[in-house]
Amino acid sequence: MTGHALFTPAQQPQSGFPQPSEPSEPGLTPPAGGTQPGSTATADPGVPIPPNALQSALEQIASGADELDRDPAFPVGAFRALANAGVLGITLPGSDGRRIGFGEELALLAQVSRADGSVGRILDGHFNAVERLSVACPDALDAGERSAIAGGELLLGVWGADPAPGEGEPARLFGAPDGLLLHGVKTYCSGAGGVRRALVVARDEAQERRLAYVDLDDGVSVDRAWYRGEGLRASESHRVVFDGATVLALLGGPGEMLREPWFSRDAIRTSATWAGIAQSVASAALRFLHEREEPSEIVALAAGRMCVALRAVELWTEHAAQRAQSGAPLSGTAIEARWAIAAACRQIAADGALACGSRLLATGGALSRGRRDLDLFLLQHRLEPLLARHGAGAVGGDAAK
Repeated sequence: MTGHALFTPAQQPQSGFPQPSEPSEPGLTPPAGGTQPGSTATADPGVPIPPNALQSALEQIASGADELDRDPAFPVGAFRALANAGVLGITLPGSDGRRIGFGEELALLAQVSRADGSVGRILDGHFNAVERLSVACPDALDAGERSAIAGGELLLGVWGADPAPGEGEPARLFGAPDGLLLHGVKTYCSGAGGVRRALVVARDEAQERRLAYVDLDDGVSVDRAWYRGEGLRASESHRVVFDGATVLALLGGPGEMLREPWFSRDAIRTSATWAGIAQSVASAALRFLHEREEPSEIVALAAGRMCVALRAVELWTEHAAQRAQSGAPLSGTAIEARWAIAAACRQIAADGALACGSRLLATGGALSRGRRDLDLFLLQHRLEPLLARHGAGAVGGDAAK
């Protein structure tokens, strides 16, 4: 299997919504076994891109979203536009280990997800993978790899979901004369067929869960019949079968995927994609209502609730970004923020439909697509057990921060 090459020089975008005022982040403390982010960098990621370059990319992505929803395929044009705008390499650490601010990163994910949730879903995984490699295995990001990422020739994913019974054997690592190989199955592999590298959670010979950096160019097949969801239709979140795929590196030790604060930062990024999709739903609903006659009290109330929910999403995203920037413990904040943002997104989706009625759901477009995206996306993240444990800690006086 080969990925889609996307080309153009790398630059950095300016911040967007929602954004706290913050400087670029200093090099963050890596997990045990890792080294300082950016220690192998040969150059800074680039210079901020003009706002019109990012806006042009977002408009191109939004203009193709409905067609990709009707006829799903990997969004090649969208990622070429993001590469042209310099987006794909902006989270690479510079030669001094510094990165763009986390709030800027979240803002960008929200903007892209507002244009097309499927594109935002794949970009979320790419940003997660770049950060994980930077802090736990910087040697994997040599000058050539960095250049390929920044130029759009090398998209990354993070694939953690195991198959259900009857869907194949879970992914496992096996030793070979030339190194480790990966065999088995993963599901919900967003970007399958378009990303060329992935961080894959797989069991080693001791049955420990490891995080492997895998080359997807060979020894991989994509089962496109598995994913038939009504939401995130162009995210290409397929079942993937590994048959001797090359493992380029192992990150950290057992349980690396869950290491903090990186796991919580991953989770907060994903909530920013939810936020962007909810923004698209609210925008479509309010635009539709603006073109109609004076709203009834029920419609006006639904519109008001959407405004409150949007503000809640913005404030929680800003709060989470500021906590991450400060270096404060992040686990409890991530749980609270994700719960609050998910609830607000569901409120926006419900009130958008209530205010507009069935027409926008019947005829398609951003509101219909966004509601379906959120229905599926939010259910992929079971937050109730996390919040229950967080609440139990609060009752016992030991809540996660």
